[in-house]
Amino acid sequence: MSDTPDSAVRTYTEQHRTAFLDDLAEWLRIPSVSAQPEHDGDVRRSAEWLSDKLAETGFPVTEIWETAGAPAVFAEWPSEDPGAPVVLVYGHHDVQPAAREDGWNSDPFEPVIRDGRMYGRGAADDKGQVFFHTLGVRAHLAATGRTTPAVHLKLLVEGEEESGSPHFRALAEERASRLAADVVIVSDTGMWDENTPTVCTGMRGLAECQIELSGPGQDIHSGSFGGAVPNPATAIARLVGALHDTEGRVAVPGFYDGVAELTETERALFAELPFDEDTWLRTASSQATAGEAGYSTLERIWARPTAEVNGIGGGYQGAGSKTVIPSSAMVKLSFRLVAGQDPELIQEAVRTWAEARIPAGVRHRITFAPATRPCLTPLDHPALQAVARAMGRAFGTKILFTREGGSGPAADLQDVLGAPVLFLGISVPSDGWHGPDEKVELDLLLKGVETTAHLWSELADALR
Repeated sequence: MSDTPDSAVRTYTEQHRTAFLDDLAEWLRIPSVSAQPEHDGDVRRSAEWLSDKLAETGFPVTEIWETAGAPAVFAEWPSEDPGAPVVLVYGHHDVQPAAREDGWNSDPFEPVIRDGRMYGRGAADDKGQVFFHTLGVRAHLAATGRTTPAVHLKLLVEGEEESGSPHFRALAEERASRLAADVVIVSDTGMWDENTPTVCTGMRGLAECQIELSGPGQDIHSGSFGGAVPNPATAIARLVGALHDTEGRVAVPGFYDGVAELTETERALFAELPFDEDTWLRTASSQATAGEAGYSTLERIWARPTAEVNGIGGGYQGAGSKTVIPSSAMVKLSFRLVAGQDPELIQEAVRTWAEARIPAGVRHRITFAPATRPCLTPLDHPALQAVARAMGRAFGTKILFTREGGSGPAADLQDVLGAPVLFLGISVPSDGWHGPDEKVELDLLLKGVETTAHLWSELADALR
């Protein structure tokens, strides 16, 4: 093998593979389940373990940052190069609940390796994908002969992502000066599949609300009063029926204001992905696709805003009949948002739309949950292209592009820090996030190591 930077990275990674996996297994044994109070001590132990390991890796600054909930870990490794770009890596060290009786074939907190895969809670989501940065930065130094990274490297690893990141925004705002960066790398994501390495370019935002309608002071007889007083359940049904037009578009006035439309280049790149709609439908346990006319399935779930009814109720729902006009009814709605949409403006538009359709004599209450902003990095952004090049060097193949239909705290970093957010992950759909037998493919995990080893030089060149 020729002595190139790429081969040197691969050699270093292989030489340290066993110790790296042993360390990861040790971390996975800590049941850092943020959603369960009995594991509060384990979440803190996880943070302390990571802080110590980052110091051992070579980070001259490692700190545990307290929040009103679980602790986060911050680390910093300045570059000796004047003017080196500042890069912040985001991930999380808390995990979903897990128990053997949930269907695991082994103890979820006693990781095992079978058939080239490491099984254990957090193996992919997200400890494995956080941890590959430790070996990656060491391989970067070994291959380049540097004593410090080519970028000013920072890490922020939160402890409450699996509980909805309730204190993350406040932490980012409080520590904004310490977190300031030219670009943010999120390693809490994945690729299309085992044979198709991809880079995600953005995530949708989220606004959620509950609409409660009240009519009569109690359920009343439909024979004595039906047709003469307003029915809250009917009003809710009409509201839901008015949510979309016949083309599947959200009918709330102003909902699409500012939406960043897909470019023809993006549509062509989405079409390159090996997407099989029949397979996707089986995964969705659905019989047919539906949605906004004029867009493909991938475009609908990645790049278009949506409105969904998450729950609806009111009136008698027991066995048999009960001829009443119910005193109340409710609906839960969620709106996935794309780049160009402002969650606060969407909330106001939804409130105005709903209130205009509530009949006289029906009281209402509309409550919104905290919103998540969308984030999107343009395909031609030099930092995004640097990520694609680094991954291409590691995988030795063309890198394709995706988006993420879900939502996460990464957009808070974009909003607070004013820096573009990039996604770097090696997890694949079969890894089973949040389910039994969560695993990570070891070959892909090490490709993550190689990618980050190349990334810091690529970003340094791209952002100068």
